Amino acid sequence: MASHFSGVLQLADLDDYIGPSQDCVKPIKVEKKPGKTAAKIRIEDDGSYFQINQDGGAQKLEKAKITLNDCLACSGCITSAESVLITQQSHEELYKVLSNNKTAAPNQQKLVIVSVSPQSRASLAARFKMTPLEAARKLTAFLKNLGVHYVFDTTFSRNFSLLESQREFVRRFQRQTEDKKALPMLASACPGWICYAEKTHGSFVIPYISTTKSPQQVMGSLIKGHFAKQQHFSPDQTYHVTVMPCYDKKLEASRPDFFSEEYQTREVDCVITTGEVLRLLEQKGVSLSDVDSAPLDTMFSSVSEEELLGHSGGGSGGYLEHIYKNKDFQEVTLEKDGTILLQFASAYGFRNIQNLMQKLKRGKSPYHYVEVMACPSGCLNGGGQIRAEGESSKDLLQQVEKLYESVKTEIPERNRTVKELYEQWLGGTNSEKAGTMLHTVYHAVEKMNSGFNIKW
Repeated sequence: MASHFSGVLQLADLDDYIGPSQDCVKPIKVEKKPGKTAAKIRIEDDGSYFQINQDGGAQKLEKAKITLNDCLACSGCITSAESVLITQQSHEELYKVLSNNKTAAPNQQKLVIVSVSPQSRASLAARFKMTPLEAARKLTAFLKNLGVHYVFDTTFSRNFSLLESQREFVRRFQRQTEDKKALPMLASACPGWICYAEKTHGSFVIPYISTTKSPQQVMGSLIKGHFAKQQHFSPDQTYHVTVMPCYDKKLEASRPDFFSEEYQTREVDCVITTGEVLRLLEQKGVSLSDVDSAPLDTMFSSVSEEELLGHSGGGSGGYLEHIYKNKDFQEVTLEKDGTILLQFASAYGFRNIQNLMQKLKRGKSPYHYVEVMACPSGCLNGGGQIRAEGESSKDLLQQVEKLYESVKTEIPERNRTVKELYEQWLGGTNSEKAGTMLHTVYHAVEKMNSGFNIKW
């Protein structure tokens, strides 16, 4: 089965080959009981394992299960065995929650919220030949008919990501003299890039990576840490789903950093891709074109008088444009009187990321800020987007880009609701709570050597 994960999770040191008995290298603790000698293991033709005890008795052994929460992005299962994702991160899981709500007692029902990315909306609009606004209204209606309570837009949470990235860049720029790793600041919204950076370059690159959460995870903080309480639901009684253009977002949502120990719940419970939304529609025998439109939920959506709003810049969020584009590597220079003051770049795709890392390690990088994305052409070309049918992938991508860019742009600093939330929810722009809710940390992943992954 071909993997839908981004290229950086499949190339370089992240081999896509799995040895015969290396389905997963996640260490599992085995409880050893005293007084028993080693037992024999018998493998049946169907792959079942049986333990043969000294008395000749046979006991079937359960297969160890690994969830996304356990995943180390180790180069094994995440690139080849997509079945790992099915249990916790699929549209079937969303169905299960919605079905349980229909039969559960009122105090046992969950508040179900779906946050849709603008890239996914553009992909659906291209597939069904409609405007992004029509796609948003019809998708809202479809999801609410299934039992979803609210449908929001991650363009809204991206306002926070852009503003926090801007402020973080200014802080880093001001301390660059005493902190040699303050710059260049590398964007952090792409989980494929983050997985690759943590495993392949580890402690060398982590100080350069922006601590600002992605729009998906900012929305998670907003839903579980603020909106749920407003609706008189606890975070663990709130089920938050995001619709994303990228399979790597499933890994991001499953990071331990985005899990509440207090409430035993994730900021984002489930991530489904644009393609999975299409499968939802097909399973219901529905075409999005035939769904009646519904009003948009405007509380946490970027809407102005029934008009969708977006941000200037490319289809991966406009981080480079807001902080100050071949399309996959572009440079921007700020000059004054012939003197270069600032240099920025965008690096999309594995080849450009590799070149960037080589420059950084050699001390040859001239940049102050780099927007990094794992997929060539960025998020609009993510592995979770709807694939082309009857047309070239290039033509489809151009349609999706055109629809994405057709949305009116807004300036984050002028969004009144964002300003109010900074005060009411976070207690100010530079508060401790803002740092906790809108920022995260990264972890170097140790490489594990075994006979299966030694380079001969």
